Amino acid sequence: MAWLSVALTVDAGGVEALSDALLDAGAVSVEVIDAHAGTAQESASFAEPGKPGLVPWELSRVSALFDAHDDVAASVAAALRAAGLDPSCGFDVERVADQDWVRATQSQFQPVRVSPRLWVVPTWHTPPDPTAISLIIDPGLAFGTGTHPTTRLCLAWLDANLRGGETVLDYGCGSGILAIAAMKLGAARAAGVDIDATALLAARHNAMQNRVEVQFEDADQAASMVHDIVLANILANPLELLAPLLARATRGGGRIVLAGILEHQVEGLKDTYREWFGMDTTQHDEGWVLLSGVRQ
Repeated sequence: MAWLSVALTVDAGGVEALSDALLDAGAVSVEVIDAHAGTAQESASFAEPGKPGLVPWELSRVSALFDAHDDVAASVAAALRAAGLDPSCGFDVERVADQDWVRATQSQFQPVRVSPRLWVVPTWHTPPDPTAISLIIDPGLAFGTGTHPTTRLCLAWLDANLRGGETVLDYGCGSGILAIAAMKLGAARAAGVDIDATALLAARHNAMQNRVEVQFEDADQAASMVHDIVLANILANPLELLAPLLARATRGGGRIVLAGILEHQVEGLKDTYREWFGMDTTQHDEGWVLLSGVRQ
């Protein structure tokens, strides 16, 4: 089947209504991005925990996918009217050729070597190094496929520092890749927690794919246990808010590993965690930073 992609630019006030109206008018999907994406004016629109609410983009680029046989002009005009916008608003149309989308998507994801002993390998590839430890992880809805610098930093830290027999907690586990890697590297027990139910489902599936036993739980229901190693690959602001909780989860003499941190955020987080930890290591990858330390 062939498709038509329709794109138009609207201000912040019309994005939600237009997106809903396009779906009602027959679009099979709608995507919204910053109209200034890729330029110096690009800005983030998400809010981190503890910060003020969502700050919408000044202008958004709304793209909708229609069946090539649809009367796209009529559908877009109807959607604009339903959203309370000018129905004569201009839009761009691009033909999208049909293809094997599964194969096209898979071709973008190749095995990735993330440390001397660790590879991340999608299920449709044969592990390239039979002597290495392969983490079988497919790209999906949960963060953590081994390609992002923060994940690479954490995996490299585990490879270099895990001695075997430790208990490990991955707080904000996403795909579960860090807890799974810990088990494959010799941890005695690993657990992962997340606030996203979809991530927990993906993590449990990934653990089964890798034939390791990991306990994945909702963060609100996680048991109060202390661990030898606590990893948290999230973002700087939630890491700051979670500092007392993560400190309680780390045994005396245990290790904390923090990632998802930009270079300008390092000193502030070090100051926060020094109440409980001797912060001893900083590692960098493409502007991202990993911090680690020892529980006092």
